[in-house]
Amino acid sequence: MGELTGKVAMVTGGNGGIGLAMATALADAGATLALVGRDAAKTAAAQGALGRAGVPAALALTGDMTDEDSVAEVTTEIVRQFGGLDLLINNAGSNDRKLPQEYPLAEWNALIQSNLTSAFLVSQAAYPLMVARGGGKIVNIGSMLSIFGSAMAAPYAAAKGGVVQLTKSLAQAWAGDNIQVNAILPGWIETELTVTAKQQIPGLHDHVMSRTPAGRWGRPQDVGGAARFLCSPAADFVTGVSLPVDGGFSSAI
Repeated sequence: MGELTGKVAMVTGGNGGIGLAMATALADAGATLALVGRDAAKTAAAQGALGRAGVPAALALTGDMTDEDSVAEVTTEIVRQFGGLDLLINNAGSNDRKLPQEYPLAEWNALIQSNLTSAFLVSQAAYPLMVARGGGKIVNIGSMLSIFGSAMAAPYAAAKGGVVQLTKSLAQAWAGDNIQVNAILPGWIETELTVTAKQQIPGLHDHVMSRTPAGRWGRPQDVGGAARFLCSPAADFVTGVSLPVDGGFSSAI
């Protein structure tokens, strides 16, 4: 039920951290991969790492997922190379920590576009490609800030909350086309980004450890396992769901 052989998967923000772990999990299940990132060198390095790990024919593409033309170019190239698209993980995004009163409007707009509008644009572009294949799976990546607020990340939290509602709306709209749309809400996962967060937020490590029933920080492969499930036939009757992958963090008081 977790078999993905013959499926073509596009992973935005797939060149590092959680994105690369999810891409690797799909490849391990047999999917053909297209990695998309804004940093061409980083994406090429991720492609090389996958190749050395035995993943054949991963495609590295550079694009800005907040730009319609760039999204169209990337999806057109995936179809040209692989013949279609079956699976989409919307992982592209960014953040900048500061108090709400310190964000200029341009930065607010940029963060909403990066974290929310990008997921809409790429899903919209993927829709006819999946219809042509008889269905598909879309997995949007939210956050613990899809659930909780943050004094230091108002636009990011607003966007990630929007990801949950976008997920539900697309699931409703496209269920009749055999397209399942779900979200993953990663908890505190050990990545390069959380190393910076630990430096910026005094006591963060101890707080996460004390609040997480599992007693540890998450690992990128924990999110990879959830992505593999939601992209697989095992999740054919699962849609509109936002799944925390957080070791129980969001269930604690």
